[in-house]
Amino acid sequence: MALLPGLLPSQTIQTVAGTGQPTLNHFTGNIEDVNLGDPFGVEFDSEGRLYICEVRNHRILRANLKTGNIKTIVGTGIKGFSTNSKDPQETRLNEPYEVRIAPTGDIFFVEMQNHIVRKIDRLTGLISIVAGTGTPGFDGDGHLANKAQLNRPHSIALFQESLFIADIGNHRIRRVNLSTGIIETYAGTGHKKLPVENSQVRNSPVFGPRALFVSPSQGKTFLWVALREGNSIWRINLDDPKWESVAGTGRKGYSGDGDQAKQATFNGPKGIAISGDFCFVVDTENQAIREINLRTGKISTVAGNGKRGGGGDGGKAVDAQLDRPHGIGIFQGHIFVGDTLNHRIRRIAIRPVP
Repeated sequence: MALLPGLLPSQTIQTVAGTGQPTLNHFTGNIEDVNLGDPFGVEFDSEGRLYICEVRNHRILRANLKTGNIKTIVGTGIKGFSTNSKDPQETRLNEPYEVRIAPTGDIFFVEMQNHIVRKIDRLTGLISIVAGTGTPGFDGDGHLANKAQLNRPHSIALFQESLFIADIGNHRIRRVNLSTGIIETYAGTGHKKLPVENSQVRNSPVFGPRALFVSPSQGKTFLWVALREGNSIWRINLDDPKWESVAGTGRKGYSGDGDQAKQATFNGPKGIAISGDFCFVVDTENQAIREINLRTGKISTVAGNGKRGGGGDGGKAVDAQLDRPHGIGIFQGHIFVGDTLNHRIRRIAIRPVP
């Protein structure tokens, strides 16, 4: 089954992977036959292949949407903790949440319940721990990242030699220098409070940083941050690291469509991606995908009707049901979402964007 190229009609939704069943069945095969149990993070590489974090079955899979083939690239399907230099397909994982592909082709991914970040080396194929020890906690700043402790890391982002980690249990964003291997606290104080507008990120709190994304916008490069507990979206100019509010008041709710995003409310946002002048947010507990126009500052819903369920394929995305979606990626004018409790990856056609 070839799914790409070829665009859906604008603003419609379609399932592209997953059968709706969560049980572990195949490690490779046709994308229509392989179950995906609780998919979270999704990401594309430079060749247009889709990577999927499967939380329930503790694997990462790679799908070729042109040929319809899918295969497991890391994980045995059994929860566990394996150390360095193992064959990825013999490595036991514990809830991989997000995956990122470096320009070098190296694959980085985070395991929330093992409290680590790993890398698969493109040249050798070997897997190693980049950050974390496997034991939850907070220490290690100023030292080697693979000797430091993280607490339920959820999201990662790459920029040049920096690996940013959403260290949610510590209410911090940590940064690893990939050249030296040294880790530091980049943002947050450990206090459970919203950031302070225009404050230096190192000296201001951050409440539940759940999703990260690095992207240029309007001539600057930003680290974009979705706060799950803080119910808001922020960004940090990497050349002048201060907190800047993008959307959300911090209160829990589902409001604001058609008006200014800063006055809108969210309910547990857990995914974020930027494309051109648009910021897309997975508003998880509202069962919706929200879009922020960065030029006008206005917000709208582009997928999900606010009700939990799995219906709507082939129709308008805003009329479809989602069930606790998490990860998000953008490719060829489409949003790809890990529709977690529907055990599917769904594709949403949006307006053509750069």
